[in-house]
Amino acid sequence: MNNRIPYKLEERIQRELEPRERVEWKEMPTPHYFSGTSTGAFLFAIPWTAFALFWMFGASQSGSIAFTSFGIPFVLIGIGMLSSPIWTYRKSLNTIYVITDRRAITFDGGRSLTIRSYEPERLQNVFRKERKDGSGDVIIAHKEWRDSDGDKQREELGFIRIKDAKKVELILKNLAEQGSGGNG
Repeated sequence: MNNRIPYKLEERIQRELEPRERVEWKEMPTPHYFSGTSTGAFLFAIPWTAFALFWMFGASQSGSIAFTSFGIPFVLIGIGMLSSPIWTYRKSLNTIYVITDRRAITFDGGRSLTIRSYEPERLQNVFRKERKDGSGDVIIAHKEWRDSDGDKQREELGFIRIKDAKKVELILKNLAEQGSGGNG
C-alpha cells in the first residue's frame, strides 16, 4: 500500500465498507495515457481528423459557408477521439482497487463512479496477465454486450494496471478459498 491515495478515494472506500470490514490491500492503477481502447481511438482519429480538416479546407475554397460548416461536427468528433488518452489517464486517477477480509471491490472513476463488489464465491476463476516487470492485470469477471451493429463485445473486469499482479492474484485466491472452504 505504498500509493498515496487521494482523500476523496479514501472517503469512497470508507463509505462502501460494511461494519467491521477490514481493508487488506488497496491500490490505484498505474496511470497511462494509452490503453487498448484509447490507442485504437487515437490512431483512428488521426486520419479521421486530417480528412475532416482537409475536407473543410476544400469546401471553404468553394465559398459556401454552409458546405464548410458541415465538416465541423466531424472535426469535433476527431478532437474527441484524439483526446481519448487524456480521458483514460484521468479515469485512472479516479480509480482504486480494494481487497477486504470479505470481498474485492473496484471503484472505477470518470464522469460517474462505478463500484463493483465481488464476494468470495465470485472469485473462483481469477487469472492474471503479467508483464515482464511483474505489473499487470488481475481479471475477476467479464462483461459482455452487443454493440449498435449487433456485434458481441467483451470487456475484462478486475484490477487493471497494478504493480504486483501475482501478489494480488494470490490474495484474491486466498479470499476465494476462505469463502468456499466453510470458514464462516
